[in-house]
Amino acid sequence: MTDKAPVSRIPLTVLGAGAMGTALVRSWLAAGHPVTVWNRTPARAEALAAEGATVAASAAEAVAASRLVIVCLLDDASVGEALDGAALDGRDLVDLTTGTPAEGRSRAAWATARGARFLDGGIMAVPPMIGQAGSDGYVFYSGSAELFEEHRETLAVPAGTRYVGADPGFAALHDVALLSAMSGMFAGVTHAFALIGREDVRPRDFAPLLADWLTAMAPSVHQAADQLESGDYGKGVVSNLAMQVAGNATLLRTAEEQEVSAELLTPYMSVMERWLAEGHGEEDPTGMVELLDLRRGRDT
Repeated sequence: MTDKAPVSRIPLTVLGAGAMGTALVRSWLAAGHPVTVWNRTPARAEALAAEGATVAASAAEAVAASRLVIVCLLDDASVGEALDGAALDGRDLVDLTTGTPAEGRSRAAWATARGARFLDGGIMAVPPMIGQAGSDGYVFYSGSAELFEEHRETLAVPAGTRYVGADPGFAALHDVALLSAMSGMFAGVTHAFALIGREDVRPRDFAPLLADWLTAMAPSVHQAADQLESGDYGKGVVSNLAMQVAGNATLLRTAEEQEVSAELLTPYMSVMERWLAEGHGEEDPTGMVELLDLRRGRDT
């Protein structure tokens, strides 16, 4: 007999019992992990006691209960407030709170100075996807490679894992980059539905066409990546920038005819026109990335 728990059943602490934190706790409990939980609003944590979680009276008490500490709170400021006064020496701190790359790096330095190993995480899933096989949800991790490798099996219980580097800011960077792309897509989807809004076109009939079109366009990101790495924006061009800018006039006239605001489209179109004015009409629009770099020209 040994009192050492197997890797697949190691005890852990979760700080935060909001929708995501609760889903995480339930997934680890279902896998047989002893889980200590703390939440600023005690009632949310108490609801998990009936499912087998141990509820701590304070964040410090929760941290003391386990070597592996998972944090899933509102924001980075909440993380600092919750862990203020907690003894982190010898702890493995995994911060799944949504934040920025700079916050991830700052929190890593903060944790390391207090004797903890640190991983930052970016959750690419919504709560109903957590703990569900085949959901395709996953979490980006960055920071201590040793911590990630040691706890990989445990971290993979709620969702898939993708380690993206030792730089603690990389998990948030990948997370926000993907979310930003999603926001742009949703802007286009919103505009498309607005265009058909007053016509005899059922949204449910239009939706499959829209989904199929976006799916067909998605592989273009690979060409964009190739152009960015090579620096050749004229490589493999199918529809050049000049042609697309000319086509924008039709998009804008259609919006006007349908009495739909074009405010979700015009910021992107403005950048296209600026890049065209710099002489890149025969290239793919990928080069517009350079216009978005606020450091452009500082090093010249």
